[in-house]
Amino acid sequence: MSTIRYAARQPAQRRNREVEATTAEIWSEAITCIYETDPEIIAAILPRPLEPSSEAGPLVRATITTVTMPGGRPFGAGWFGVRARHGDVEGEYPLFMPMTTEQATVGGRETYGEPKKIGEVWVKRDGDQVEGVMARMGFTVCEIRGRITGTRPAYEKDKIDFYFKLGQAPDGVGLDRDPLLVYGRKHERSRVHEGIDGEIILKDSPLDPIADLVVRRVVDLNWTERATHQIGEIQGTVPAEWLLPFVHQRYDDLSVLGAGAKD
Repeated sequence: MSTIRYAARQPAQRRNREVEATTAEIWSEAITCIYETDPEIIAAILPRPLEPSSEAGPLVRATITTVTMPGGRPFGAGWFGVRARHGDVEGEYPLFMPMTTEQATVGGRETYGEPKKIGEVWVKRDGDQVEGVMARMGFTVCEIRGRITGTRPAYEKDKIDFYFKLGQAPDGVGLDRDPLLVYGRKHERSRVHEGIDGEIILKDSPLDPIADLVVRRVVDLNWTERATHQIGEIQGTVPAEWLLPFVHQRYDDLSVLGAGAKD
């Protein structure tokens, strides 16, 4: 009898390739902008138990990346998040993580609770000129462009990202259970690190309104070739009612597109 590929698999065959990928050393090219926004904006978008950072101030990070997987094709990966803290732990809370492939999107959402969505993400470099774009559902939401100004020291650092692993109830009312608060413990190191003289442009989208996090001052622009690996760690559960007012950060309300067309 031929192999039935949908049949049950033996333990040795049940590999979590998402975890394998995020714990391996995978190199990427990235353009990153860190900027200041208004403190009240950060406070408004953070679900409990997260709070604004007590160390860094109202900082936002936008990173646009091309990731090269071992033996696979490169894919685009975006990040748009803010500095936050959980108790005494400082980290970042992502609002928008567009990915160009289904595998990168589904794996990250289901394994860690990352707020990933399929979108358009690309980075280009031509000599000293660099440019990156994040777009989704017909809307360009972020552009970063500029000129390389010089080499910086390579770095190696650990950091933490805060995720909520949640699911909507099957009857469409609320969440199916109390969400998990997950720490994404990341180790990142660079082999190329360069400064950029340039700009970040945020554009409005009814589905991914990152433009609401207005740019008050650019703190840093840089280009890196870097490797990052991540290990997820559950910190406990969070009451569903704390997350319910923020579920729209994760899921699309397509009715806003229809409303826009009627206007």
